[in-house]
Amino acid sequence: MEMDSIGREEKLSAMKLAVAQYVIALVLVVLGCWLWRLQILGADNYRVLAEANRVRKVPVLAPRGRIFDREGRLLVDNYPSVSCYLLREQQKNLDADLPLIAAGLHIPVEQIQAALRHYQYAPKYQSIPIKQDITPDEQAFIEAHRNELPELETLEEQRRLYPKDGFAAHLIGYVGEVSETDLNQERFAAYMPGDVVGKSGVEETYDDVLRGTDGSRDVEVNSHGKEVGQRGQEMATPGTDLRLTIDLDLQMAAEKAMEGKIGALVAMDPHTGEILAMVSRPTFDPNQFAVRLSSAYWKGIMENPDHPMMNKTIQAQVAPGSTFKVIMTLAGLQENVAQDMHVVCNGGGIFFGQFHACDKHHGAVDIHNALPYSCDTFYYTLAARLGIDTIARYGSEVGIGQKTGIDLPDEATGIMPSQLWKMKTLHQPWYAGEVVSVGIGQGALEVSPMQLARALSGIASGGVLRRPHVVMPGQLSAEREEAVMSSFPGSGDKTIPLTPANWELITDDMAAVLGPSGTAGAAHLEGVDFAGKTGTAQVMSHAALARTNKGHETEPNAWFVGIAPRRNPDIVVAVLWEHGNWGNNSAKLAAQVINAYVTKQRARAGNLLKVAETAKPASVSSGTTSAPPAGQ
Repeated sequence: MEMDSIGREEKLSAMKLAVAQYVIALVLVVLGCWLWRLQILGADNYRVLAEANRVRKVPVLAPRGRIFDREGRLLVDNYPSVSCYLLREQQKNLDADLPLIAAGLHIPVEQIQAALRHYQYAPKYQSIPIKQDITPDEQAFIEAHRNELPELETLEEQRRLYPKDGFAAHLIGYVGEVSETDLNQERFAAYMPGDVVGKSGVEETYDDVLRGTDGSRDVEVNSHGKEVGQRGQEMATPGTDLRLTIDLDLQMAAEKAMEGKIGALVAMDPHTGEILAMVSRPTFDPNQFAVRLSSAYWKGIMENPDHPMMNKTIQAQVAPGSTFKVIMTLAGLQENVAQDMHVVCNGGGIFFGQFHACDKHHGAVDIHNALPYSCDTFYYTLAARLGIDTIARYGSEVGIGQKTGIDLPDEATGIMPSQLWKMKTLHQPWYAGEVVSVGIGQGALEVSPMQLARALSGIASGGVLRRPHVVMPGQLSAEREEAVMSSFPGSGDKTIPLTPANWELITDDMAAVLGPSGTAGAAHLEGVDFAGKTGTAQVMSHAALARTNKGHETEPNAWFVGIAPRRNPDIVVAVLWEHGNWGNNSAKLAAQVINAYVTKQRARAGNLLKVAETAKPASVSSGTTSAPPAGQ
């Protein structure tokens, strides 16, 4: 029994030993294969990874192109700035470092945590911006704690420097970080999270021209992430500079005219469609958007009932009031209805069974004094004779109810009511009595200042309407210009039928508006061929106004569209003063801009004449005179 037991134990021990030997051999084979794979097959791959741990690619951001006015005066520049980013490639517990980082950068811990949450699904190699435009003290903090906080990185950037106090802010626009919504759009396909893009105005429309191409630097870093050398650099390509059509002098005059008011002012060259000045009030400070926008500033803007972010020159949609009577006059004359119309105004009249008031008792009114008097009774009568569809046809011909195609984002369409419009929009028939309100620029009719400026200056130009634009021609390739035009569809350049006799009659009537008996006589400019039309547009009906406690917000909107000279004008200025009461108030604002324009043109013509006189040989007498400057 004992011998059998000993034999089995020896046999079992030999079996265990053999199994152990096979297991050890198998493990050695596996380890050998793994080491062969690491050292032979994966050598190149791990060499690249090791190099990546030692060499870091640092982006070199391209400065955006600068923006100038039409005469080459600088409007928007860049300034050097340093921002702090958080690297997530460092194998560290970032949560433990957050209090120290927050204290050194003077920001709340919650702000850093919010940034981490925002970028939690972004690739690990992407740096997270945690504070922009850091101070020299904060830069020193990062350098002093490089060993403790290797996850912090600084990056030199060029930031936008805009004019102060929101000067031309709605025209120029602002830049900001590309949003997730933006990245889902086709036009942002080439952008990455964290990129800075144009968000409104010229900055948005011409972002691809202004932004340039980023470069990069390959830098050597030690185990603590500190830069110890540089390998190479791919230079950034700066963005292209742009020259706008606006005139800095006129822009300053327009800004001063609209100071403290709510509304919009736009000035344009009717010959070319070039925008000479553009102001919307209230405004905003685009410099607030150039760095990280504070929640308090954004909340203040969003809660402002006067909509500071809205470019009211192209986005406001309100009734034009009596400025629409110029278009009514066009329709009445071209249809041969208004020439022989004679109306006796006793403060209003009955139309379609309802009394409609006029602001005065004008007495005998015809086509020659109807516009200067701005007699509602005359235009009630004219509207009833023309009918809504005829009025709508002429309104549409001059661009009412259509985008102008200006190269700025989010232009409003406006409304030119008609029978078809009402059926399509409200699913209701048009009632004959509704045409009376449209005849004086009220009712469902809605326009923007840009639409009205283009329409009335087109009529004064003999029926030639130009597409407005804010960038001087010749700076972009033909392909890029075509892309802009297709991106901003509108009625564009066009010509409408207008007989010479009717053209002269309308423009003479518009000049009489600035005469002693006209509604804008107080805005008359001595020695300047200044014409235009006032408009006082109610913001609520007479019945509603009677039931309401009268306050500033119930005052009518004050309109004025002015041109100089009266025929083939060199400049048109449209003013919308919200709750400005009477249109002659806005006429005085437009007169400031017209006066600044004419004064500058006369000074320039005088200087050119002096230069010409100086350049003449002494034996040649100066018997010629220069052509009269604009506005004469």
